[in-house]
Order: sequence, then structure tokens, then C-alpha cells
Amino acid sequence: MTLKAGVLAVQGDVSEHGDAIRRAATAHGRAVEVVEVRESGVVPDCDLLLMPGGESTTISRLVEREGIDEEIRAHVDAGKPVLATCAGLIVAASDANDERVETLDLLDVSVDRNAFGRQKDSFEAPLDVEGLDEPFPAVFIRAPLIADVGDAEVLATWDDDPVAVRDGPVVGTSFHPELTNDPRIHDLAFFETLEVEA
Repeated sequence: MTLKAGVLAVQGDVSEHGDAIRRAATAHGRAVEVVEVRESGVVPDCDLLLMPGGESTTISRLVEREGIDEEIRAHVDAGKPVLATCAGLIVAASDANDERVETLDLLDVSVDRNAFGRQKDSFEAPLDVEGLDEPFPAVFIRAPLIADVGDAEVLATWDDDPVAVRDGPVVGTSFHPELTNDPRIHDLAFFETLEVEA
């Protein structure tokens, strides 16, 4: 069966995430069709969903205006996996500490936007991630800080701060896993979950 992977295509590295999903699927011998999500009616047909980075206020406004927000919540309620990265993590959180962002309350965490600094403060770091045998080369660009973790499981930390979490079928990262050729975060978020269900 071909899986359908939806990538929220408001902003961010849409094609890079699509490539990473395809690499992870190939490693599992699975076929995947990647579709861009810009309006309602697409998410209900998706097996996997990805919320990339960008500008969290813009993303939150668009998903609410287009009615995509309720479709994303229904996707998660059905136990289908989601990977939310950088600004996607902010929108997926329960609290963005910013009244301009309408969060989806998918991850029981609060976040501080741009806590790791501006664009010039971007960096790469080898992260020990729960479930991965070798460190992951994480790229941080204007990354949010996961300030408080409720019921979510912490998958990775940097300088004692959580930078990757899982809450049910949802994985959130402060960093940009799509900016490497390493598909293991996409694998962890999507295909390991699907293998368990199979």
C-alpha cells in the first residue's frame, strides 16, 4: 500500500521534508506519495503529516483560516503520526508563550520562540536521540526552546534543555532534521510508529 504523506506547505523546507520522508520510506521498503497541504480536505486522506518551520504566527493563522487545524487534530486523535519541526513545534505545542500564535495543543509542552537566538546564531550539534544508535547532526536555526514539558516524553536535550519530544503519535523538534541527508528523525517519527502498528 502506498502511504500518503502530507506536508503543510505554508512556509519552510517543504521539498526537503518530502525528500527525507521518501528516503525513510525507501529504507523500510515502503512506497510514499508526498502531497502539499495548503487548504482543507487534504489532511483527512493522509497517513503521515509533517509541519515544517517558517513563521509560527503565519502558520497558525493559515491553518485556522483554512480549517486545517481541526483536520490536524482529527489526524492525531486517530493515532496517525505527525512530525512538527521548529515553527511547526511552536504551533503544535500547548503553549507558545505568545498570544499571537493559536496553538493546536498536540504536544504537552510550552515553548519560547527564537530562544536560541537570531539567524546568525544558527549552529549544528551532534544530538543523542532516544531510539537512535548514533548521534544525529541537528541543525538549529532561530530555534524555539522547549521551556516546560508536561506529559510529553523527552527524546533529546541540548545543554540540558529539551529539543525533541514525543507525545503520543506526535514528535516535535526544535531543530531542522530535513537540512541533513540523515532521514532518521523522519524514520523515528513515522515509520517506526507504522511498523509497530503493522
